[in-house]
Amino acid sequence: MPRLTAPCLFALFTLLFLTTDISFATEPVDIGSRLELMVDDTLIEFRSQNARFELHHPTPREIVFTYDKPWEGSGCGYQSIFKDGDKYRMYYKAWHLDVQEKKLGPNNSNFTCYAESDDGIHWKRPDLGLFSFPPKSGDKKNNIVIGKAYRDWMKSAKPDPVHPAVFKDENPACPADAKYKAILRSRGPHGLLVLKSPDGIHWSLLSEKPVITDGAFDSENLAFWDPASKQYRAYWRYFTKGTTNEKNWKPSGLRDIRTATSPDLLHWSKPQDLKYGDAPPEQLYTNQIKPYYRAPHILVGFPTRYIERGWSKSMEALPEFKHRKMRSSISDRYGMAITEGLFMTSRDGVNFKRWPEAFLRPGIERQGTWAYGHQYIGWQMVETKSDVEGAPNEISLYATEGYWTGNSNQLRRYTMRIDGFVSINAPLKGAEITTKPITFTGKELKLNFSTSAAGGITVELQTPDGKPIAGFTESDCSELFGDTIARAVSWKNGTDVSSLAGKPVKLKIKLKDADLYSFKFE
Repeated sequence: MPRLTAPCLFALFTLLFLTTDISFATEPVDIGSRLELMVDDTLIEFRSQNARFELHHPTPREIVFTYDKPWEGSGCGYQSIFKDGDKYRMYYKAWHLDVQEKKLGPNNSNFTCYAESDDGIHWKRPDLGLFSFPPKSGDKKNNIVIGKAYRDWMKSAKPDPVHPAVFKDENPACPADAKYKAILRSRGPHGLLVLKSPDGIHWSLLSEKPVITDGAFDSENLAFWDPASKQYRAYWRYFTKGTTNEKNWKPSGLRDIRTATSPDLLHWSKPQDLKYGDAPPEQLYTNQIKPYYRAPHILVGFPTRYIERGWSKSMEALPEFKHRKMRSSISDRYGMAITEGLFMTSRDGVNFKRWPEAFLRPGIERQGTWAYGHQYIGWQMVETKSDVEGAPNEISLYATEGYWTGNSNQLRRYTMRIDGFVSINAPLKGAEITTKPITFTGKELKLNFSTSAAGGITVELQTPDGKPIAGFTESDCSELFGDTIARAVSWKNGTDVSSLAGKPVKLKIKLKDADLYSFKFE
């Protein structure tokens, strides 16, 4: 075999280097015509110093539901809320907290209940006629949909009705008799049970035994069909340290969230603990994760932050001090713990960008607030009409208040603009971002944005190496200003970008006194 000379070795090395470099070159991200939220830097290659991610906050609106029926009480919550055709559905735990000195009194409210609405604002309780209340009274005029009086179909299973998560199954292969699913904690053996229903009212077991057993589950544990990955995902409560013993589960460490995937809701992958990047460790009570309905490849969560502040002058100044002290006579945390809503997103279901700042603060001090159980955000959001004439639809979120006191608590509605969780924000002096190379389908680029009267946004389309594309340069772009959830970007030759569809491009976006929430080619 002939020996390779130095020039040949150099040529071979150069060829290998070039081949390796090409094989590892960054491939453009194919976004097709999907909506992209400005919630993370996944698509951002460059962001100037003045271009910052800004977390936005929902606006408090009216009380939409008061849990004041005899079978409800002061501890109602864990709402599952979703739009189903022309109807809005809500499932919730009915639970009462009878607070007495050094003890909780008896509680006959242990149910999953159901309500519905035509607009997401005005709710009614249908008389379902399924369970008697009081028990054995024969009076079935109530909205109890799952009760603690176990029926024949429950067999040996013992679902816990006050830990429900209900969803409409979007799996295209879902059979008609299982179009609705419910995830409930098992009273024994330890774990999560899956229930099915053809109509969301009449339920039966998908499995007699718990399908997930590694966790704490003393929260709202949930699952759903993920259309992006074409599998089911579950998210549930666990502690970073603890034991999972069916007879004696002892929590310790941090309250946190665990996940797994499944093809059928029965057989689950090995559990994984959620990761939050550089976000600090937090006590996370609920998780409230679901695909964003306008961009289902992005998972959006509204976990509850749980924090015990201890007694101090500020704690004593919070609402209902005497009742707070009485709750603490049962357990310190009943009086000292405070809860609020957070915001997080993920593109793979495990790694989340979680904002350390509160998404939904406890708010102005008033009766029924700044307590353990306050601002638990329901699972999850729905789109509703704005009450501002001519304005586009908005997102409605719902959160509890009034825990612990009296014979009832309430559900308050909050609203925010569509896609309006996080924006790329710039001051009047200006800022810019440049995306990574992407490919798209569609004829127009539409932005969801808001500017001041003096502000504006321009978009330049570039080649992957950063060169402006003729006809789509910054100087060709007609500056956008206003406040809209969808407006097409226009250049001198119009809005049509179809000549670039399928080709790798970058977006160079300049902003001044503006917020960019999302963009989409369509």
